[in-house]
Amino acid sequence: VFSTDRIIAMSFPSSGKQSFYRNPIKEVARFLDTKHPGHYKVYNLCSEKGYDPKYFHYRVERIFIDDHNVPALQDMLKFTASVREWMSQDEKNIIAIHCKGGKGR
Repeated sequence: VFSTDRIIAMSFPSSGKQSFYRNPIKEVARFLDTKHPGHYKVYNLCSEKGYDPKYFHYRVERIFIDDHNVPALQDMLKFTASVREWMSQDEKNIIAIHCKGGKGR
Protein backbone atom coordinates (compact mmCIF):
# COMPACT_ATOMS: atom_id res chain seq x y z
CA VAL A 1 0.00 0.00 0.00
CA PHE A 2 1.26 3.45 -0.97
CA SER A 3 -0.28 6.42 0.78
CA THR A 4 -0.06 10.19 0.92
CA ASP A 5 -2.35 12.44 2.94
CA ARG A 6 -5.10 12.17 0.32
CA ILE A 7 -4.16 9.30 -2.04
CA ILE A 8 -4.03 5.60 -1.29
CA ALA A 9 -2.71 3.13 -3.90
CA MET A 10 -3.42 -0.50 -3.13
CA SER A 11 -3.95 -3.93 -4.64
CA PHE A 12 -7.36 -5.27 -5.64
CA PRO A 13 -9.84 -5.55 -2.73
CA SER A 14 -10.62 -9.25 -2.93
CA SER A 15 -12.87 -11.90 -1.49
CA GLY A 16 -12.67 -15.67 -1.31
CA LYS A 17 -9.30 -17.38 -1.72
CA GLN A 18 -7.67 -14.28 -3.22
CA SER A 19 -8.21 -12.42 0.05
CA PHE A 20 -5.46 -14.59 1.58
CA TYR A 21 -2.82 -12.78 -0.50
CA ARG A 22 -4.62 -9.58 -1.59
CA ASN A 23 -6.51 -6.99 0.45
CA PRO A 24 -9.72 -8.52 1.89
CA ILE A 25 -12.55 -6.30 0.60
CA LYS A 26 -14.35 -6.19 3.95
CA GLU A 27 -11.16 -5.05 5.71
CA VAL A 28 -10.53 -2.37 3.08
CA ALA A 29 -14.10 -1.10 3.53
CA ARG A 30 -13.73 -1.17 7.33
CA PHE A 31 -10.47 0.78 7.14
CA LEU A 32 -11.90 3.44 4.81
CA ASP A 33 -15.14 3.73 6.80
CA THR A 34 -13.14 4.11 10.04
CA LYS A 35 -10.40 6.47 8.87
CA HIS A 36 -12.28 8.47 6.20
CA PRO A 37 -16.04 8.08 6.84
CA GLY A 38 -18.03 9.64 4.00
CA HIS A 39 -14.90 11.16 2.48
CA TYR A 40 -13.45 8.49 0.21
CA LYS A 41 -13.93 7.37 -3.35
CA VAL A 42 -12.46 4.18 -4.80
CA TYR A 43 -11.10 4.01 -8.34
CA ASN A 44 -10.90 0.53 -9.87
CA LEU A 45 -8.45 0.67 -12.79
CA CYS A 46 -8.68 -3.08 -13.42
CA SER A 47 -10.42 -4.06 -16.65
CA GLU A 48 -10.21 -7.75 -15.79
CA LYS A 49 -12.54 -7.80 -12.80
CA GLY A 50 -14.80 -5.82 -10.56
CA TYR A 51 -16.78 -6.20 -7.33
CA ASP A 52 -20.02 -5.05 -5.78
CA PRO A 53 -19.71 -1.29 -5.17
CA LYS A 54 -22.02 -1.53 -2.15
CA TYR A 55 -18.94 -2.36 -0.02
CA PHE A 56 -17.85 1.25 -0.53
CA HIS A 57 -21.30 2.88 -0.37
CA TYR A 58 -21.40 3.02 -4.18
CA ARG A 59 -18.54 5.55 -4.28
CA VAL A 60 -16.63 3.50 -6.86
CA GLU A 61 -15.58 4.54 -10.32
CA ARG A 62 -14.23 2.03 -12.77
CA ILE A 63 -11.74 2.91 -15.50
CA PHE A 64 -11.08 -0.06 -17.80
CA ILE A 65 -7.31 -0.31 -18.30
CA ASP A 66 -5.84 -3.61 -19.48
CA ASP A 67 -2.95 -5.03 -17.46
CA HIS A 68 0.51 -4.14 -18.84
CA ASN A 69 -0.98 -1.55 -21.21
CA VAL A 70 -1.00 2.20 -21.49
CA PRO A 71 -4.43 3.72 -20.78
CA ALA A 72 -6.23 5.56 -23.55
CA LEU A 73 -5.93 9.35 -23.39
CA GLN A 74 -9.72 9.62 -23.09
CA ASP A 75 -9.65 7.34 -20.03
CA MET A 76 -6.86 9.35 -18.40
CA LEU A 77 -8.73 12.60 -18.97
CA LYS A 78 -11.92 11.09 -17.51
CA PHE A 79 -9.98 9.79 -14.49
CA THR A 80 -8.15 13.05 -13.76
CA ALA A 81 -11.33 15.13 -14.16
CA SER A 82 -13.19 12.86 -11.75
CA VAL A 83 -10.36 12.96 -9.18
CA ARG A 84 -10.07 16.74 -9.46
CA GLU A 85 -13.82 17.17 -8.95
CA TRP A 86 -13.95 14.78 -5.96
CA MET A 87 -10.90 16.25 -4.24
CA SER A 88 -12.12 19.83 -4.69
CA GLN A 89 -15.51 19.12 -3.07
CA ASP A 90 -14.04 18.82 0.43
CA GLU A 91 -10.50 19.06 1.82
CA LYS A 92 -11.18 15.86 3.79
CA ASN A 93 -11.91 13.84 0.62
CA ILE A 94 -9.40 11.16 -0.29
CA ILE A 95 -9.12 8.64 -3.12
CA ALA A 96 -8.15 4.98 -3.03
CA ILE A 97 -6.82 3.73 -6.37
CA HIS A 98 -6.21 0.14 -7.29
CA CYS A 99 -5.58 -2.20 -10.15
CA LYS A 100 -4.91 -5.92 -9.64
CA GLY A 101 -1.51 -5.91 -7.94
CA GLY A 102 -1.45 -2.28 -6.83
CA LYS A 103 1.57 -1.04 -8.76
CA GLY A 104 1.18 -1.55 -12.51
CA ARG A 105 -1.48 0.80 -13.73
